[in-house]
Amino acid sequence: MKVVVSVGGSVLAPDLEPDRVADYAAALQSLDEAGHTLGAVVGGGPTAREYIGTARELGANEIELDQLGIAVTRLNSRLLIAALDDRAAPAPAESYDTGREAIRRGDIPVLGGVVAAQTTDAVAAAFAEYVGADLLVYATSVPGVYDADPSTDAGATRFDQLTAGELVDIIVETEMNAGSNVPVDLLAAKVIQRSGIRTVVLDGTDPQRVVDAVRRDEFDGTEILPEA
Repeated sequence: MKVVVSVGGSVLAPDLEPDRVADYAAALQSLDEAGHTLGAVVGGGPTAREYIGTARELGANEIELDQLGIAVTRLNSRLLIAALDDRAAPAPAESYDTGREAIRRGDIPVLGGVVAAQTTDAVAAAFAEYVGADLLVYATSVPGVYDADPSTDAGATRFDQLTAGELVDIIVETEMNAGSNVPVDLLAAKVIQRSGIRTVVLDGTDPQRVVDAVRRDEFDGTEILPEA
């Protein structure tokens, strides 16, 4: 099976702890050894937000802030590449073409951001579509998609399954501010909708959950199904 795994920066490297990155690399290597074809996309996490916040106060415009965020995602990508050693392509793929070429060589490509105004959520969805992935896994700090923000609403209910169209509707109705309960953004959801790629959103703080979702189709999260 061909799988793209999107790992949030707050999941992979919240405090630059090497054991966390090594554990994620081990999880991906176990999937690789089981015969799955892999690609990974890494977010910027708290480090990117800190840089962006400082740069915004210094007067940087939004495109400049996007470029700064991309740079941080590629730094995080290099941490995962270092942990994957010779199984990963030696540098972060800076385009979808480069990532696909790595897969064709038999390497695991690791991407960060690609272009300004596009989050790594969207990069993961677009890359999954580009390489014809069978499954897209979002390993986030939120255990699925909810009807309200679970951090502020004790009555928030998680969706076990959604169609891609339903996911788009939920995101459109949600203010995408910091702390939003929707773990993927609108562009990512629209790409998932048009591509028809089966997608799983789960709590990725334990990388074994990604392994279980791929190898055994067992996960505690939200499954986003292609529309008929």
